[in-house]
Formats: sequence, structure tokens, C-alpha cells
Amino acid sequence: MIPANHPVRRRLAGAAASTLLAGGVLLAAALPAGAHVHVEADHPTTGGFSVLTFRVPNESDTAGTVKVAVTLPADTPFLSVSTKPVPGWTADAAQRKLPSPVDVDGTTITTAIQEVTWTADKGVQIGPGEYQEFAISVGPLPEPTTIVLPAVQTYSDGKVVSWDQKTPASGEEPEHPAPEFAVAAAANGEETHAADGSTPATPQGSDADRADGTSAGDSAAQGSGDTAARVLGGLGLVLGAAALGVAVVALRRKGAA
Repeated sequence: MIPANHPVRRRLAGAAASTLLAGGVLLAAALPAGAHVHVEADHPTTGGFSVLTFRVPNESDTAGTVKVAVTLPADTPFLSVSTKPVPGWTADAAQRKLPSPVDVDGTTITTAIQEVTWTADKGVQIGPGEYQEFAISVGPLPEPTTIVLPAVQTYSDGKVVSWDQKTPASGEEPEHPAPEFAVAAAANGEETHAADGSTPATPQGSDADRADGTSAGDSAAQGSGDTAARVLGGLGLVLGAAALGVAVVALRRKGAA
């Protein structure tokens, strides 16, 4: 056996520790900075319809979330907004007069749905350590831009948290960032396509249910937001385990010699 204070053993241990540390840093970088209300957009292209899925985590240890309200843009309003039913929650889409008339896809509108509110039924809430998803289908989407959708989260103990802070030019995430998504330019022939690739007569076609009961918005919310974190986190753990294994094998060989 190599003595504990032998230079070779110290170098091997140091190498293993460095690799494990690197893997841990990589894993930490893959995790979100903090839980907050955010939105995932399904196929957000100019002229099309998109399913917007809001993921709402409960951040309180003692109270549950009982209401979530999202403000929709007034400068680039949506001609159509439809909500997806959520068991135990009631959705209300409030239509209001716009500050000034807006031309949307060749149609001049003076009123539009400006806020969507989900209210929990009696005895229902998003409990501590839980999250819920709320989805709406909207469109047609405007020219390429970033759409900010401020949200307000209300807890059962009366606490209200506003997620309405815009990300500064420096890119540093604020304490209460507003949900947002980017609209991309549509490829030729995609302007009238819905999120599922069809050409629906009504906006609801963009959120058509699949055979297994899920929608395109559900798959986008479950997959796109977590894939990067899982891949990077797994890579960090694999690198750390591999380094540890190499160090152990090397120590055994030195001891046998």
C-alpha cells in the first residue's frame, strides 16, 4: 500500500477531487438560478398560433398558490386567445379596450383579451414543493420580437408576488423576472400554420389533443425546458464518477506493485 502522505497518492487524490469539483460546477450551472413563474412557447413564429404554457412553482413553505394572473400585450394584442381547462381551476379571460386601435394581420381591433386569470376552486391549491402548468393558445403572433407577459401569483395566506421585472441589457436575471418568449420569423409557407402543423379554421386547432391525451403545448413545456439541464447535469456526474474510478484503480495497482 502507498502511504497516505506519499506524493503519488496525493497527486492522484488531487486529480480526482479537481475532476469531481469540475463536474459539480457544471451541474450547478445547468440548474436554474431560482424557481419562478416562466413560460414555454410552442412554435412561436410570426403569423402563426402558439401554445403558451406557464409553469408556476409554489415557493412558500407554509401556504399554497390559489390564483395566477397573466397580463397579455396591448401593443401587439392577440386576435384569438383560448384557455386549456385545468381540473380544479377556473379560467377567466378579461377583454378590455386597447389604448389605441391596432392593426393585426390586416384587421383593426380596438379591444382584446388583456388578462387571463386562473383561480383555484375551494380546497384546491398548488402546495409547498409543487407546481402547476396553465396553457393558452394565442395568435396570430406579431413580427419577430420578445413578448413580455407579467404574472401575479397569489398565496392562500394573502401574500402576492408580482413577476414583472424585465431582464436588463446586462443579461443578469432580476429577482422577480417576468415570463417572456421570443417570436421568430416564419419560413415560407408557415405563416398560417398552427402549432401542430395543420391549417386550422379556428385558433383552437393549434392545441389539438393527441391520441395519448397530451397536447403539443404539454410536450413542449415538459421537454424543451428540462433537456439542457438533464444533459449537462448527467455529464457532470459521469465525469466525476469516472475520475474517482480511475483514481481507485491506480491506487490499487500501486499498492500491488
